Amino acid sequence: MKKQLIKIIASLILGIFAFILSLNHSSYSDICYVITYIIIGYDVIFKAIKNILKGHLFDENFLMAIATIGAFLIGEFQEAVAVMIFYQVGEFLQDYALDKSEKSIVSLMDIRPDYANLYINEEIKKVDPNEVKIGDIILIKSGEKVPLDGVIIEGNSTLNMQVLTGEVMPKRVKVKDEILSGSINNEEVLKVKVNKVFKESTANKILDLVKNANNLKTKSESFMTKFAKYYTPIVVIIAILLVVIPYCLFENSEFNKLLYRALTFLVVSCPCALVISIPLSFFSGIGAASKIGVLIKGSNYLEALANTEIIVCDKTGTLTEGVFEVCKVMPTTISEEELLKVAAYAEVNSNHPIAISLREAYSKKIDRKLISKTKEIAGKGVLAEVDGKTILVGNEKLMKEHKIKFAVNKSSLTLVLVAIDGKYVGCIEIADKIKKDVYQAIKAFRKNNINKIIMLTGDKQSSSEYVFKQLALDEYKAELLPHEKVAILKKILKTKKETGNVIFIGDGINDAPSLALADVGVAMGGVGVDAAIEQADIVIMTDELSKLASAIKLAKKTMKIVKQNIILAISIKVVVLILSAFSLATMWVAVFADVGVCLMAILNALRILKIKKEEN
Repeated sequence: MKKQLIKIIASLILGIFAFILSLNHSSYSDICYVITYIIIGYDVIFKAIKNILKGHLFDENFLMAIATIGAFLIGEFQEAVAVMIFYQVGEFLQDYALDKSEKSIVSLMDIRPDYANLYINEEIKKVDPNEVKIGDIILIKSGEKVPLDGVIIEGNSTLNMQVLTGEVMPKRVKVKDEILSGSINNEEVLKVKVNKVFKESTANKILDLVKNANNLKTKSESFMTKFAKYYTPIVVIIAILLVVIPYCLFENSEFNKLLYRALTFLVVSCPCALVISIPLSFFSGIGAASKIGVLIKGSNYLEALANTEIIVCDKTGTLTEGVFEVCKVMPTTISEEELLKVAAYAEVNSNHPIAISLREAYSKKIDRKLISKTKEIAGKGVLAEVDGKTILVGNEKLMKEHKIKFAVNKSSLTLVLVAIDGKYVGCIEIADKIKKDVYQAIKAFRKNNINKIIMLTGDKQSSSEYVFKQLALDEYKAELLPHEKVAILKKILKTKKETGNVIFIGDGINDAPSLALADVGVAMGGVGVDAAIEQADIVIMTDELSKLASAIKLAKKTMKIVKQNIILAISIKVVVLILSAFSLATMWVAVFADVGVCLMAILNALRILKIKKEEN
């Protein structure tokens, strides 16, 4: 990229110098133009020749080569150099933006384990995870990553699964439970029997998916490439006919004059306005999007965003805040305030996300003098002595274990049951908090004619169903691992229309493979990890999903202006081509018309920067 930029700057300086020399009628100006052309255009000429040898005759490289070389042959050195510089500037801007989205993020992935604690003959040996075999025993201490998939043979603990599934709540595991590499052990030491080698482990599968998913993403051809396939052969054939037909039909025809007219026609045919205005329109759109906090890493993604058909999104961190909140307090024999107070006092020493949400909902200062005992019961809840009363706060298992009779309605949310002195006194509904602007975003997506909004999440079925119903989404799948998300996303990609695109929105490492696979990957930049942000094609820096709806609207307006510029440039170009074919337009008229179209297209493209965020 640096070499390309240096080449453009050097060519501009040398081209300006050549122009100054030409004003003074210096004989060296032509030499300077030729040198400038070689510096700025040698790669285009080389690509054109290479493609011709491969049988790909009519592309934008061939168009640029034949038009600019033709300009040299008829003495229009300035035109030849200017067109090639404009073309290379446009290519540089495209390459610069696209390069950002192609960076490897494997080095940023924090799920690859550094070592495994191999347990041999009552001794622990730190080894490379690749050295561990199926059937070996490993120890996983508190705070360590699980290096390989396996089955627990000794110990009970909780695992932080957020890196794999996005689930905020720690998962309770015990003997005979299977655990997955990439998760983190929160509490006790676990002794695990390995059932998969590292190459087949969950963590390694995620890494492979991230590296390979981009290979599955079809890169659409640029407009100029598709346009040149039809435009270039037409103008070349017409230019040849302008020489051949008059020369064969009229005896007095002068070959040199006919050749001059044909080359003039080719120079006129060079789509300079398109070369400048199309990249400028896209990058004006990218600039306008950045003003509202949406970073788009390439013009191809802006175009894809305008054709969004299906939106697929993660739950935690994307639709929800990843923190729990109390939704409903349902007492039986005491008041709502008393029920919250009892639960908050019992959970005073717990760092569990549910315990934190209960204390925040109570919000008042807790008098620790009233608490004489607290005991966490793994996977069930808490037993506490508060103000002389025995308090139980937890799930149904805890109530049944203490033979407490209770009656609760079925709920898609997490239920926290409370008992005082052996009697059930009510329950509290807990849910992952939905982001404030998500309702607005979903409504805006519908207005933008998005056909489907689908949620794919690693979270539990109950909490996922609640979010699905609250937001009135079209479909959802819960309790998914990263490779399962990818498998479902592949199926979704097959259902889209040929002109439509599938967007995936996520925020975690577990979303990186899906972000890479989707037509457009969108990361939540504020809470998203580096892996997701680097892998994504678009980053929402403020974590407001409604910004994406604004970006889609902006993309549609950008594409409208791009089409306006295409129609403007082509229509005027066709008129001038017709005039030049009949020798009714001189080279100066053609150049003036070309520059005029360029200026109009540029001014039209710059209108995008003035587009302000609209209320959705």
